[in-house]
Amino acid sequence: CAKVIFCADKVIMKDIIVVTGASSGLGKEFVKQIETIENVDEIWVIARREERLKELKCEIKTSLKIFALDLSKRESFDVIKNALEKEKPLIKLLVNCAGFGKFGHIEKIPLETQLNMIDLNCKAVVSACATALPFMSEGSKIINVASCAAFQPIPYINVYAATKAFVLSYSRALNVELKYRKISVTAVCPYWVKTEFFDRAINSEEKTVVINYGVMYDAVKVVKKAIRDAYKNKDMSVYGKINNFQKLGAKILPHKTVMKIWMRRQKFDGTPNVR
Repeated sequence: CAKVIFCADKVIMKDIIVVTGASSGLGKEFVKQIETIENVDEIWVIARREERLKELKCEIKTSLKIFALDLSKRESFDVIKNALEKEKPLIKLLVNCAGFGKFGHIEKIPLETQLNMIDLNCKAVVSACATALPFMSEGSKIINVASCAAFQPIPYINVYAATKAFVLSYSRALNVELKYRKISVTAVCPYWVKTEFFDRAINSEEKTVVINYGVMYDAVKVVKKAIRDAYKNKDMSVYGKINNFQKLGAKILPHKTVMKIWMRRQKFDGTPNVR
C-alpha cells in the first residue's frame, strides 16, 4: 500500500527512488549504495528476473517495490505509469541501468537481437525518463548508464556502441533542457566493468570476439563515482585513468583512426570469421 502522511489539510506523498536493471551488475550496486545516502520510503526496482529482485530485499534496509518487467516491451511502461499515477510519489532519483550488448560481426547477430538492443538501450531510457518526469521536482536527479563505447564507433560491437552514443547525447541535452526545473541528468560512461554483462554479450558457442580488454574496473568504484558526480550535477561521469585517456583519444583522433587501432588490438581482419 502507498505510504501517505496526512498533516492537517496537507498531504505529503512518499519519496522513492526508481532503478531499472536492478537485478544484477551496476543496477544492483546502485540500489545498494544509493540507500546509504538517500533517505526514501521505497526503492522501486525493475528487471526481468523477479527472483533476483526478491533476493535483493535481503541485502538492503529500505523497502522495495518489485516490478518484474521486460523494458524492451512498451507495455511494461504502462504498468509503471499506472503505479505512479495511483500512488503519486515524489521520484528523487531515477537510475536507468537496463541494457545489454552483443559482441560479434553484424552478419552473425540476428536482426531481432539488434533491434532488441535498440529497444532496451535507447527506447527504454527515453520511456523511463518521460514516465518519471511528471513525478519529479526541484532537486530530483536522473542517472543514465551509457558507456565508454559511446565515444566512438566500434566494429564488432557496432549496434551496442551506437545505442550508447545515443544515450550519452540524449542525456547531456536532456540535462540542459531540464535546468529550468532544477533537475539534473548524468550520463555514466564506464569502461569494462566486472559484471554479468559479458554472460550475454559473448556467444559461448563461438570463439571469443574481444581478446584485449586492457583493464576491468570494479562496479563498486564505478557506481560510487557516478553517484558523487550526479550529486555534483555533472552531466557526465567517467571513472578510471584508461577510460579518461580513451575519451580524450576519441575526441582528438579521427574516428577512422580510432577504429583502426581497435581492429589492430583485437586482431580483427574485417570478415565475419573473426578468429
